[in-house]
Amino acid sequence: MKNRAGEWKRNMSGEAAYQSFSPAPLPPEPPVVLDAETVELLVRANCQLATLDGIAARIPNMPLFVSMYVRKEALMSSQIEGTQATLEDVLDPMLEANTNRSVADVVNYIKATDYAVKRLETLPLCNRLLRETHAVLMEGVRGQEKYPGEFRRSQNWIGGQGSNLKTARYVPPSPEDMEQAMSDLEKYINSEDGQDELIRAALIHYQFETIHPFLDGNGRIGRLLITLYLMEKKVLSTPALYISYFLKRNRVEFYDRMTEVRRNGSYEQWVHFFLQAVEECARDAIETIDRLTALHEKNTAIVGGMGRSAKNTLLVFRYLEANPIIDIRKTAQALSLSFNTVAAAVRRLTEAGILIQTDTTNRNRSFAYEDYLDILRNGT
Repeated sequence: MKNRAGEWKRNMSGEAAYQSFSPAPLPPEPPVVLDAETVELLVRANCQLATLDGIAARIPNMPLFVSMYVRKEALMSSQIEGTQATLEDVLDPMLEANTNRSVADVVNYIKATDYAVKRLETLPLCNRLLRETHAVLMEGVRGQEKYPGEFRRSQNWIGGQGSNLKTARYVPPSPEDMEQAMSDLEKYINSEDGQDELIRAALIHYQFETIHPFLDGNGRIGRLLITLYLMEKKVLSTPALYISYFLKRNRVEFYDRMTEVRRNGSYEQWVHFFLQAVEECARDAIETIDRLTALHEKNTAIVGGMGRSAKNTLLVFRYLEANPIIDIRKTAQALSLSFNTVAAAVRRLTEAGILIQTDTTNRNRSFAYEDYLDILRNGT
């Protein structure tokens, strides 16, 4: 049965026969019509995004905040896929030595985000950019045997462990249909139809997840695509919005609402859900920036009052904001200061209650900027 969102197609024959979903190209026909409640939500979501972008333009340490938020988003997005890692793992000063498989997934997501945002400066948002970003995401981690940087050439499916094409929860388009669907999606991304960019972002995210063009990493690339699209359209100037926190908390509803579109073409209920995610996550980002800014100002004032010691202590404090878990030796190397100078600054920061010692073994003592971490930990 064909509906507005696409149709189920029969593939192969006999015992091997199975059905896959082939999505209709965007925009939907007939067009998406929003009820009054969703229009109100759209206005609120756009207001929150404008506020977020306004803050992003005026706070001096925004690049620092974005780099922290990218790490948090990488963690959340990877947790949705079952990755077992914590914020402390990702911020570990000995990360290179201690990287396990799960942490490597998160680190690669950070690299992929940085790569894609930089690549947008020279390349429009297109399939080539998505494939290049996927290659960075999958480099050297589990799933690397699944064609990093290439669209799949075989059928995939979504379902629990042990599921197959017959028992899967969802079977995306066949490789041939997928190629056509991704070509259509690329055209839609780079077209203009007068529709609000947030509605378009909702449709693009749904369509990408439905097409599932890679053998692995689709969820992470699909979530990153939202931010890249909003940056491409100048709705956002920095990658400060991430909706993985919302999607992690509402995972079952997320899947159910996507299924509902495929089942009966109901794009409207999906758009409503997506706008809720954007509004809530923009608000969360604004609150986080406000709290981090207040903490920064409070502790900068404390450090500034340390007399002759203030200069070196401030250097260590600034390093802390980018690296909230530190060890003295590595910090000394990074700042080109002596071990003793950094040790003295760390002692002063600990006495002031800004740092706490987290590892008590003398050789590898580490210290955490706990108040800062508490703000970032929310949701992880």
